Amino acid sequence: MSYLDSKIPPLREHRHPETSLAHGSEYGGRRSRGECPVMSRADRSFTQGSICPLLPALGIMTSLPDTVVLLHGSVGCGTCAAGNNVNVRAGRAQRGGAPSDAVWVSTSLGEMNVINGGDAKLREAIVEADRRYSPKVILAVSGCLPGVIGDDIDAAAEAVKGQVRARILPVHCEGFKSRFMATAYDVIYHAVGRGLMPAPESAPPRDPRAVNVMNVGSMGLADERELSRILESVGLKANFFPVFSDPDSFPRAASAALSVSVCPTHDDYFLGHLEEKYGVPRVIRHMPIGIGNTSSWLADVGEALGLGAEARAAAAREEEALREALSGYLPLFAGKRAFISAGEYRSLATASLLKELGFKVCGIRSFHFDSFAETELGKLSGDGEAFVFNVANVQPFEEANLLRRLRPDLFLGHMHGNSTASRLGIPCQVIYNTGYGYLGYRGAWDLARRLARKLSRPGLYRRLGRFGRLPYRESWYSQEPFSRIRAGEGEA
Repeated sequence: MSYLDSKIPPLREHRHPETSLAHGSEYGGRRSRGECPVMSRADRSFTQGSICPLLPALGIMTSLPDTVVLLHGSVGCGTCAAGNNVNVRAGRAQRGGAPSDAVWVSTSLGEMNVINGGDAKLREAIVEADRRYSPKVILAVSGCLPGVIGDDIDAAAEAVKGQVRARILPVHCEGFKSRFMATAYDVIYHAVGRGLMPAPESAPPRDPRAVNVMNVGSMGLADERELSRILESVGLKANFFPVFSDPDSFPRAASAALSVSVCPTHDDYFLGHLEEKYGVPRVIRHMPIGIGNTSSWLADVGEALGLGAEARAAAAREEEALREALSGYLPLFAGKRAFISAGEYRSLATASLLKELGFKVCGIRSFHFDSFAETELGKLSGDGEAFVFNVANVQPFEEANLLRRLRPDLFLGHMHGNSTASRLGIPCQVIYNTGYGYLGYRGAWDLARRLARKLSRPGLYRRLGRFGRLPYRESWYSQEPFSRIRAGEGEA
């Protein structure tokens, strides 16, 4: 039975039981020698900060035009949508639309709603959102609070369906249910698959040149343009979903000749549905970051569509031009030690890119770890160079300890990690910024230029290291960084 036949998507942990240690770590670089234990049931005796699945889910949902995001829960759960609004405005303007704000509202459940239930308030809010904004779609999002008290958002949506013009998509994103931030992607794709996709017999005719390329927000317009350019070099065209996609455009995903993942962690749920229900084959293996991975990504697409020779020839041309362009930076990068902190696949693929540029990778922090990362981790472990591999959903106290011990020359991470590293005097680069290019051959070139500027002008970070302070005592830095990890039953 398809997952989409159920109102509620399965937890990420249940779909990928091999997923390991969202709240723990692996230590050591020579994983092939058995020195990196994977602990699937471990936890921490102390935890400091983590990313709720609702945060990335809101980033995707608020990007959709003609859509209202209705958060059913406490009003505080939507605060991250306000910070994300700058990306929404910029993304819509870049794609030819007006720089309009995202629309999100909340049922703002209070104490009496917790006691008596919030279903009535949700029904009223759906009708009011439709009256006030006239959207194509209303995303009725269940947060933690309605998940605890048992509100049925599907029943509420069904009850008022005849009173509104918008399509109502229930989104089950109760953060407490899953330990893995990546659950957010499954949740969104589940809602889209049930609410915006056509019946198989109503799907548009097959387009033999169209390739679905999935973007859940971790790449910007520059990356979309680069992947489009690469696919066009072998006669293909890209359909990008879901961020910034008009709700009426989603049926086109059912007519493509192929679906290709940009990040396997993000996309397997929806790509599996497209293959199962509409017969659209899928490729989920590489993330097009760096030289080798981009060429492998393009080769996989070519082989799947009978264009293998064309894809390999295009990749060879691109590699030759890129290596020549990068040659001036390689002496600066040679032997520099780098630490990467990001989502599962991006952190590992970025480490491969840094090695191609001449860096030595001394540490990697991944927000979670599952079977999709095994191949990419194997590429890094195969050369015998040891590195620290830490699996943690944020946990800045561990990161600070690791960085102070390792003292890398460069840190690539998200904003929260950059604030930690910069106050230790380490030059930092944001792991991705939707205003920059990061993917494909041009993305590798663009990142190299930014890293060269960081390493050539480290004065700011030296001053931050001299005067900045982190809230940890020396007694913590003297402890082993993973001393707060507790192994699960039967694990060492």
